[in-house]
Amino acid sequence: MKPFYIVIALIVAILGYSSIFTVAEHERGIVIRFGKVAQDENGMPIVYQPGLHFKIPLIERIEKLDSRIKTLDGQADRFITSEKKDLIVDAFVKWRIEDFAKYYLSTGGGQQSEAEELLTRRINNGLRAEFGARTIRDIVSGERDDLMEQALIQASEGSADLGIQVLDVRVKQINLPSEVSSAIFDRMRAERDAVAREHRSEGREQAEIIRADVDARVTVMLADAEREARQIRGEGDAEAARIYATSYGQDSEFYAFIRSMEAYRKAFGDGDSVLVLSPDSEFFQYFGQMNRPAN
Repeated sequence: MKPFYIVIALIVAILGYSSIFTVAEHERGIVIRFGKVAQDENGMPIVYQPGLHFKIPLIERIEKLDSRIKTLDGQADRFITSEKKDLIVDAFVKWRIEDFAKYYLSTGGGQQSEAEELLTRRINNGLRAEFGARTIRDIVSGERDDLMEQALIQASEGSADLGIQVLDVRVKQINLPSEVSSAIFDRMRAERDAVAREHRSEGREQAEIIRADVDARVTVMLADAEREARQIRGEGDAEAARIYATSYGQDSEFYAFIRSMEAYRKAFGDGDSVLVLSPDSEFFQYFGQMNRPAN
């Protein structure tokens, strides 16, 4: 009988070990009995809190679900505004499991990927309704907070049957589709080019005005300088004439001699000049006097 007792003891030990399980702090354990969610005497699903617990071996199994806050950050989606304009919206959602039994049943065994796919559809439906009720100007200028608040309300109402509590819905980025962006950028570039051309035209106009003003000032300055130069030259000539007249009045003979010498120097200074004049010409009066004996 000893081997029989040993086998019985081993079976009891195995059953005892398999009946003990732990639930981590960030988890909740839901009891599955014969493939269905087990319920207590009040008809409520049995959900274990963190700690050490017992189950019925071979009859019950425990599905552990993560109770922490999760982030759903999927791909950007296309939405249409009230103006029938397309927008590419990138949003994220903060959520957690509120009703573990309902979550387990609605997601096909607590699959997070299945839950996120269902949640994404409902979040997008709420965002699509909110974006469809607003213009691009309303969305960009100041109604984004109201939009996210309304989207959160709709997401919370739409995800209640999944056993999920939506904590927050946030729009990270709003972009125009690439084809629309290209057209807008081209239009903006054309507008900037037009403004640049206008500025260049105004600059050229101002340059011509400045250039004409400077030319007028230069002309006036040159005319004033020429007038002053002529005035000074006239005064100088008058002063020279006065000096010549005074000198001539003091000794007319000597003055006539000096003037003749200057005329000779100018006439014969280069050594190649030829003059055809009469010997008794007045021009040579001092040449003739040079040969006369002194008195």
